[in-house]
Formats: sequence, C-alpha cells, structure tokens
Amino acid sequence: MGGRPARTAKGRRHSLPAATAGQGEARTAPRAGGGTGDIGGGRTEVMCSPPHQVTSFYERQIRRSGHQEALRRIVEPSAEELRGAGELDTSGEHDDTVVPGLQHKYPQTGLILVTDRCYAYCRFCFRKRMLGRGSEETALDYAAIAAYIRRHPEMNDVLLSGGDPFTLTTGQLHGILDHLLPIPHLASLRFGTKAPVYEPGRFADAALPGLFERIQKAGKTPVVVLHVAHPGELSAECEAHVRRLRSGGVQFLHQAVLMRRVNDDPEVLTALFARLHAMGVRPYYLFQARPVKGAMHFQVPLGRGVEIVCAVNRRLTGLEKTFRYIMSHSTGKVEVLALGEDNRLYLRYHQAKDLERIGRIFSRPYRQGACWLDDLPAG
Repeated sequence: MGGRPARTAKGRRHSLPAATAGQGEARTAPRAGGGTGDIGGGRTEVMCSPPHQVTSFYERQIRRSGHQEALRRIVEPSAEELRGAGELDTSGEHDDTVVPGLQHKYPQTGLILVTDRCYAYCRFCFRKRMLGRGSEETALDYAAIAAYIRRHPEMNDVLLSGGDPFTLTTGQLHGILDHLLPIPHLASLRFGTKAPVYEPGRFADAALPGLFERIQKAGKTPVVVLHVAHPGELSAECEAHVRRLRSGGVQFLHQAVLMRRVNDDPEVLTALFARLHAMGVRPYYLFQARPVKGAMHFQVPLGRGVEIVCAVNRRLTGLEKTFRYIMSHSTGKVEVLALGEDNRLYLRYHQAKDLERIGRIFSRPYRQGACWLDDLPAG
C-alpha cells in the first residue's frame, strides 16, 4: 500500500490508502490513540492548529478553479490562527462521549470518531484539537462500541467521522462494519467525508462499491455526507465518483460551513447548492462557524448570515433549497430562522439533548456582530 503513514494506537502505523486499494486487504478495525488530544483532563498542551497538509490533487484544483484565494483560505495556515480567543470543544463532545470514540448526544444517532487523520486539514475545523496527533478521542474498542449500541435500541443511525473515515483502507472500514452490521436496529450508516474533494482517487478504489453493497445487503442504508465549502472545490473527478456511487444506491447529502472570505456571498452559495443538486447531492446543513480556538476569524455575524441565507433562498428553486442554517451548540442543533423587525433573532431547536426543546421556537435580542448563541443576551 502506498501513501503517507498515519499513526494508530500504541505507536503502530498504517498507510493512507492508495487510490486503487486492492480487494485483498485484511478486515481489521483500526485502533487509534496515544496523543495530546485529550480534552477531558484539562490538558493545556493541546495544540490549536492541525498540521499543514494539502494533497497534490487539491493544489491543482486550487490553481484551475478560478477561486484561488477562497480555496487557499480553507487549507492554508494564517497568523489569525494564533489569536487566543475561542474554545477547543464548542459542542460538548467530551460530555457526550459514552465509550471512547463513541458520542451519543441525540437518542437516535451515534457518532464514532474512527480516525484523527484527513487527506488535508481544514483550518476552520471544530475538531482541530485532535487532528493528526494520534488522539485519545478516537475509537479503540469497536466491540465495546457495538455492545453499547446494542443496549440502546433507540439508536438507529450511526455516523462514522473523525478525521475522515476514508483515510482508512477499505479493508479497515469492513472491519468496522463487522461490528456494526449485525446490530438489528441500525437502519443507516453515514460517512462524513471530504475525500472526494481532496483526494478523489480514493473513490476510484475498485473495492469501495462492495463496501456500500455490503451495507445494503445487510438491510441498511449507506449515506455519504459530503463536505464542500465552495463550488470551486467540485472537480470533474469528484462529480464522476459521486454519480457512479449514486447509481449503486448510495445516498449523498451535503454540508458546509458559512465562512468569512470563503463563501459568505449569496452568489457563491447559490452556485454551490445548485451544482450539488444537479449532481444528485442534497444540501443538508449550512453550519454557522463555531467559536473554535484558532478559527474564530472564519465566523460571520449571525445577522449577516440571515441576510445571506435569505438571498440564497430567493435564488434557488424549491427542489434546491433543502438546507437548514444551523448552529451546532452544546445544547443541540439550533436553526437560525430570521432577524425580526424587533431586532430579535428567531431560532428553533432542530435537535436537542433535552427532547422537550425540539421544535421550540425562541428568540434572543440581537447584538450587532454576535456570531454564536452565547453572544446573545437572554431575555
């Protein structure tokens, strides 16, 4: 196997998968850990910036995209990352971790951190505390994770995240499925990834369609949640792989982060959502950038965000405007609805740890320049 080595538990290493990984890979679930990414013990040595790493493919895409400044801002470090404000765990992930590597924030959904590696490291990432460092937050024992899920029949959906799950080999992903597919109440498996953007050759792996076919044969739905921030990131290669897998029954959703000087422009987001819809990828979430330490310079004020979303929705057809503008807060996913004439920001809990909050519309006085729920005064 070719590729850059990536660290796993106890100093062992595995290679990032080559573009045409073979079918003879061992089906072993990966193990990861042993770094400085522990947020539970109050460690102060956690670095706030992930390594600088960009694939040669994405470098070429930047040059040919016609949007070099915006795309470079996604992956290139800047002095703005050295500012001290912000938090390392903005969504309460430590509190939601029930087994090492498994988070259970909402009843129906489990989230597994399968790796701390990505093909390239987004500078705005809300998990930059753990990326590329052999983090102790990633999954160690998939049998223990599966046992927890079996004890919670309300959980019918699992998201494989990280890091990017497709930095693991197809054989390693099969090893994870060995634990998850026998669980009868799991209905869907999601994969959160930017690999088709950063390294589309990973999706040329001849063994990869078999992974998704295996999920379907087990009676479950495979879903790929594609992370794309700008239409300039969508290459012909990415589109071809998406269309090929869709023809095999894989569902594709899309999520993006609203970011200053990247996509905080209605024309840019309209072009992105329309292009994705044409590819058969359903726009799902547009996230408000989180107050992450070393990434707060990406935040757009909520009032401006509302203006942008309204302008985008005026440009899209009804079929294309399927996304929600969301703050992924520690209390839940808060949908940003409108800024009223009374200068109050109107919000709704789309998901919540407290189930009684789901669907509840509430408002806060808007403070000019506020970028997060906690920036808004109560009352």
